[in-house]
Amino acid sequence: MADATPFAMPEKPEGMTGCLVLATGEVIWGHGFGAEGEAVGEVCFHTAMTGYQEIMTDPSFAGQMIAFTFPHIGNVGANPDDIEADDPHALGMIVREVPTEPSNFRAMERLDGWMRRHARIGLAGVDTRALTRRIRAGGAPNGVIAHSPTGEFDLDLLLDMARSWPGLEGMDLAKTVSTETHYGWAGGLWRLGFGYDDSAEDGERPHVVAIDYGSKRNIFRNLVKAGAKVSVLPATATFDQVMALKPDGVFLSNGPGDPAATGEYAVPVIRQVLDAGVPLFGICLGHQLLALAVGARTTKMFQGHRGANHPVQRLSDGAVEITSMNHGFAVERDSLPANARETHVSLFDGSNAGLELTDRPAFSVQYHPEASPGPQDSLYLFERFVASLRDRTMGDG
Repeated sequence: MADATPFAMPEKPEGMTGCLVLATGEVIWGHGFGAEGEAVGEVCFHTAMTGYQEIMTDPSFAGQMIAFTFPHIGNVGANPDDIEADDPHALGMIVREVPTEPSNFRAMERLDGWMRRHARIGLAGVDTRALTRRIRAGGAPNGVIAHSPTGEFDLDLLLDMARSWPGLEGMDLAKTVSTETHYGWAGGLWRLGFGYDDSAEDGERPHVVAIDYGSKRNIFRNLVKAGAKVSVLPATATFDQVMALKPDGVFLSNGPGDPAATGEYAVPVIRQVLDAGVPLFGICLGHQLLALAVGARTTKMFQGHRGANHPVQRLSDGAVEITSMNHGFAVERDSLPANARETHVSLFDGSNAGLELTDRPAFSVQYHPEASPGPQDSLYLFERFVASLRDRTMGDG
C-alpha cells in the first residue's frame, strides 16, 4: 500500500524539465523530452539492449512506463519499420543518457521527435541502475511521469494522481489495444533492404485464426513464415465468429492487463474452442488465459519479467532457451489441473513458463517466441504449431 504520510516537496535541481513521482512519495528528477504533460501508470524496467521502438509499441506495455537499463537509448533514431503496432502503447520511457543525434542509416527521425509525435513522454538523465534496484527490492510502483519545458510542476497533484491510480491488478486492457475489426494478415518477415516479404501465397496453407488481445506484428509474420494463412479477430470475438472462419487452429496473442479481468469474456470462448477440438497455441497473456480456461489461477508478480535475455528450461529434454519476456502476471504452478503438464520453467525464479494439455491439442508459453527484440531460440514453436495443423488437415495427425 502506498505511503499516505504528508508529502514534502524536495528541492529541484537546476535545469530539470521532467520528473517521475512515485506513489511512495519519492521524486526522481531528469530532463524531459518527447511530449509535454503527464501520464500515470505502473513503473517497470526492461533489460534489452536493442529494440526500444519495438518495446514501446508492444501493446503488452499499455498502462506502464519503462525504465531502460541499457544507457544509450535513442542512438539509432526511429523509423517506420521497427514497430510492433501503429502507435506506442507504453506511456513513456525513462533513460540514463539524453537521446543523441541518431547514428544509423535507417533512421528517419530522432527519438525525441518520434515520442513527441506519438504523445509519449520521455525522462532522461536518470540513475536507472538505482531505479531498477528500487523496483527489484520494493516491487513495481505506481507513478506519474511528467515533462514541462518550464520546469514547473505541481508535485502534490502528481503525487495524488500516482496514489489514486488503481494499479494493473483487476484491470482489463486487452479491449483498449485490440483490433476492432476482422482482417487478414499478409506478409512475412522483414529483410534489410527489402522491407517486409509479401510473397506468401495462401495455397494449401493451414488457416490460423488469431485472437488479438494486444498482439505484436512479428507474431503474425512468423506464423506466415512457418506456413500459415492468418486471420485476426478482436479480443471480444465470440466462439461463433471464430468458427465461422473455419480455422485449422486458433492462436491466443499476448496483451496487457490482468488476465483474470480479460478472462471474464475470453475464457468462455477458449473453453468452447477446446471442447470443439480445435488446436490452440497461446503466448504470454494467451498462455495465462489458456491456464485460466482449464481451471488454473494467475497472480500478480512482485516485479515481473521484462527483457530479452531470460533463460527458460524446456523440461522435455533439459534444453535452455534464451527468451524475450514481458509479463507482470504468472500462472500458479500448483493450480494446474491434472490434464495440464508444465513444459517450461524460468531459470531466473522458477516460475511457470509453459504448459500443454494431455487430452487436447493445446499448448502455450509465457514468453515471446517471436522476440522483436530478442533471441530467436524459440521460433521453432511457430513451426511446430503450423506443422501440426498441416498434419491434421492432410489426415496424417
